[in-house]
Amino acid sequence: MYRLKGRIQQYAWGGNHFIPDLFNIPEDRSHASAEYWLGAHPGGITEIELDEGEWESLPSVIDRNKEKWLGSRISNQFGRLPFLLKVLDVKDMLSIQVHPTKEAAEKGFLLENEKEIPLNAANRNYKDDNHKPEVMIALSEFWLLHGFAADIEARFEKYHFLKPFKSFYDQGGIKLLYKSLMELSQERVNDILAPLASSIVPLYKQGNLEKSSPDFWAARAIENLCNNGVYDKGIFSIYLFNILCLKTGEGIFQGAGMPHAYLEGQNIELMSNSDNVLRAGLTPKYIDIPELLANTQFNITVPKIIKVKQKEEKQHYDCPVPDFAIDAYQLNKGTQRSFQSDGPAILLLIKGVATIIGEKNYDAVSAVAFYSTPGEKFEILANTDLYFVVATVP
Repeated sequence: MYRLKGRIQQYAWGGNHFIPDLFNIPEDRSHASAEYWLGAHPGGITEIELDEGEWESLPSVIDRNKEKWLGSRISNQFGRLPFLLKVLDVKDMLSIQVHPTKEAAEKGFLLENEKEIPLNAANRNYKDDNHKPEVMIALSEFWLLHGFAADIEARFEKYHFLKPFKSFYDQGGIKLLYKSLMELSQERVNDILAPLASSIVPLYKQGNLEKSSPDFWAARAIENLCNNGVYDKGIFSIYLFNILCLKTGEGIFQGAGMPHAYLEGQNIELMSNSDNVLRAGLTPKYIDIPELLANTQFNITVPKIIKVKQKEEKQHYDCPVPDFAIDAYQLNKGTQRSFQSDGPAILLLIKGVATIIGEKNYDAVSAVAFYSTPGEKFEILANTDLYFVVATVP
């Protein structure tokens, strides 16, 4: 076992306290700490402690000896650590987004390289050549948008500003409806959403809207993101998508093409080693509507929330991809458990005090992370009640 030191990503939508407090990091609380990355993506380099007090870049260490750090199977299949583990603190809603398939990412990345678009350019869609399926586990009550809702036809009647677009839905289903909304001129968007804003924002300010209502999140978006009568067309998505509230410990998987957005709360997120995001709105960042539409699944989504198994030590979160797998554990004080993974693994202790027994022994106080090499055996002794996750490759 080797201790890991992740990196905080300071995005504007993040909270100021949760992540630095959780990891006991002396971070300036005046800056938003949105994500804590653990993995080998170049956008957020994780460090690994090889000897006491000697830290190195995890990607560099893996590249020097892939057989040791990845194992032959993972090295041959992926050539790199295939997953990225994060902790997120969502204070303000994230952009409406989708992620590409592996094939689309490879093509898009190559094309943008051929066009000599810098990797850090504002108009870059593809930061790497990988897909980005992801699973999340709620660390609090967590609100999100997830896929197109099954009752869209009823919403034309309930939300009258959508009614003029019903003909597009009748002609071409969800795809033509969404395309027509996303391709509206900014002037037309403003004309449609200004009356909506005047009706829902006062109710929001008075605390008269429920979080289960699209009006609540639309009003919050208008308050936080829309200025001087210019409205974000991502607001349309709020009225077309499922609004979910996950309880602590519940999870959900989101694959390529699934439109979604995180709205509020804290979570653990595990994904393929990628940072490819195609945005549809609720963001000042680059939006490429044709690329977004080409990568979106226009299907009704029945959410498959992974429920918590009560009074069980181990909770498995099903991830139908070869890149990653994750289990969460709740161990009572005094419990000792053995672990061994065929592939590389990252253990993230979220709550409690533990003794980790392996080739090296550690006294671990949450939150802290460790890297386990393929085939390595280790044990965890719960000195207090524990909550931790183990991310690996299936």
